Amino acid sequence: MAELEQSPGGAPGREETPHERVDRNLTELLGELRVALPGVQVLFAFLLTVPFQQRFQTATTFDKDVYFVTLCSTAIASILLIAPSAYHRVEFRLQDKEHIVAVANRFAVVGFFFLGIGMTGAILLVTDFLFSTTTSIVATVVAATLFLTLWYLLPIRRRIIVTRRARG
Repeated sequence: MAELEQSPGGAPGREETPHERVDRNLTELLGELRVALPGVQVLFAFLLTVPFQQRFQTATTFDKDVYFVTLCSTAIASILLIAPSAYHRVEFRLQDKEHIVAVANRFAVVGFFFLGIGMTGAILLVTDFLFSTTTSIVATVVAATLFLTLWYLLPIRRRIIVTRRARG
């Protein structure tokens, strides 16, 4: 019978084999990506239609530069957030899930960063095009602050606290 162990950092009382833990981690990661991908796809589709609108011809150089950075960031986010599925498919049946989970996690963390840049850029693009400079600055700073705080600063802070608590 396989030896059971509590997964590192897992919930108290959770007993699973290393294989079960890796399977669960991969399933959870792919589930999280399924939540994020529709948003990325909608943003990317929106951005692909923008240059074909007549009003875009009147956009300033600044707006066009923001658009380009936003488009590229969203494309990179799409690539990185879809990559775990492709990576898993290529390595399917090689019994290498632990590696897939580690790589896919990195892809996802960086992909979410580029998604945040794309979302923030889209807010800047739309608000700068429609409203005053002050409104666009405030909206963009609020969006960027929320994105960085909720997606990175709070989880990293919590990770540090939990890691220190576990060590000592």
